[in-house]
Amino acid sequence: MEDNTICTIDCNYVYPQIAASFLLKEGGNAVFIENNTSHSVPYLVKELENQKLTKEKVKYLIVTHVHLDHAGGTSALLKECPNAIVLAHPRTATHLVNPKRLIESAIGVYGKENFEKLYGKIDPIPENRIRIMEDGEVLDFNGRPLTFIYTKGHANHHFVIYDKKTTSIFTGDSFGLAYPGLQTGNNKFIFPSTSPTDFDPEEAILSIDKIINTGAEKAYLTHFGLWDDMEEAKNQLKRSLNTINQFYQEALRLGNDKQIDDFCKENVMAFFQKELSTRGIKLDTSSHQLLNMDIELNAQGIAFSVKRQKRKKLPNK
Repeated sequence: MEDNTICTIDCNYVYPQIAASFLLKEGGNAVFIENNTSHSVPYLVKELENQKLTKEKVKYLIVTHVHLDHAGGTSALLKECPNAIVLAHPRTATHLVNPKRLIESAIGVYGKENFEKLYGKIDPIPENRIRIMEDGEVLDFNGRPLTFIYTKGHANHHFVIYDKKTTSIFTGDSFGLAYPGLQTGNNKFIFPSTSPTDFDPEEAILSIDKIINTGAEKAYLTHFGLWDDMEEAKNQLKRSLNTINQFYQEALRLGNDKQIDDFCKENVMAFFQKELSTRGIKLDTSSHQLLNMDIELNAQGIAFSVKRQKRKKLPNK
């Protein structure tokens, strides 16, 4: 059951119930965790109004990592919240202050038109409105401790936030994805995100243990919403990551980039088909399209990591 001091906001990113932002309320003040894209800002501001809070009452904007479906709306939301400070990992902060490389990289992948359709406008954030959070640092939010824990595996600049008051943890992409549209089978389905460019299967498993070791009783997933069975999530995610690590190691022995790309896509596809079949999940058209997008991204992330690892092992010329 969702705590009444935490609001899950649907950012309507690509489809409904794909990406969430979370509004925390304490002592008349507010915190946003995850800022999605500039297109989502009206939904976030509307939720403030629904909760009878003004923009001036927002103290912090927190981003778990710099991927644009998590951090792309930060500059636009900061303009709406005059008293807010952005809380970020040091590497995330660097890109938020100077997003030029981030924008250029995304335009290179999506094209300018699709980039603007997905993410909108991203402006630099003044350094004096960003605070870097260290690993293990505790923020006092109106007497409510929020602990920041670095979690590699999905991204090297990722952290999660443990909320002691509600024994909840906000996990970004470090504790899997569980879209409501896929929860149609005989048990719940959660799977890891292995998208580019920092995926590391062993670090991802260590991060799951870090999250479990906080003692959190429930997780708020950016993709998407409240998950209240931590043990089930741990078991599914670790089993999946162990399977992925097996074919990751096999892919390291392949000869060229095309073989790696094809092998990873084939194995990610087989993984999802088996999981869906085992759970009796029937996909409607939108869920099928969504899952195809994740299959593509996950395969790309694994292949990218394999190729990077192989390059590291090449002798220097």
